[in-house]
Amino acid sequence: MATKLIGLTGGIGSGKTTIANFFKSKCVPLYIADEEAKAILFTPEVIKEVKEAFGESVFTDGLPDRAKIAALVFKEHDKLQILNGIIHPKVLKHFKAWMKQHSNAKFIIREAAILFESGSYKDCDKIILVTAPKEVRIKRVMERDNTTREKVLERMTAQWDDEKKAALSDFIIINDDLKTALNKADEILKILNKMEK
Repeated sequence: MATKLIGLTGGIGSGKTTIANFFKSKCVPLYIADEEAKAILFTPEVIKEVKEAFGESVFTDGLPDRAKIAALVFKEHDKLQILNGIIHPKVLKHFKAWMKQHSNAKFIIREAAILFESGSYKDCDKIILVTAPKEVRIKRVMERDNTTREKVLERMTAQWDDEKKAALSDFIIINDDLKTALNKADEILKILNKMEK
């Protein structure tokens, strides 16, 4: 039987990385798509494609500047779609190779911020959504990234809202209190471990 694919997602500032690390600490194979996307951005092939798509203005010292790219794509939705079109297929290819290496696992977790927006949620057997109240998320991101409220809101509007995501999710973790959120993650882990492979 095939390894089950569990999608883990959540909007910016939801704390999905904290939940992902909890699953990793329980020896669940974890693939963090966003980390891979960051690495792929600096490959020669992608550098060339990004330069062709957005020009030199998003580069610093000859390399893609993630802050400049973010400032551009979160303001203009069509540019975000172009960027995702460059990065996402390469992340997917890398993920498929990684999944083969974990084919003995009962299930694996793929953490991705744009699981729904990219359409890759359709490949998942189950989906876990991490959410938190909007103001909590804004405060977390402002503190984490040393950024403004306006910039956080720009990034939020580029993602699906939580109601839309919740309707397609199997499990929801409300992450406004860490202890409660981790208890919920532990409950979900027990359910996943009982699934038939």
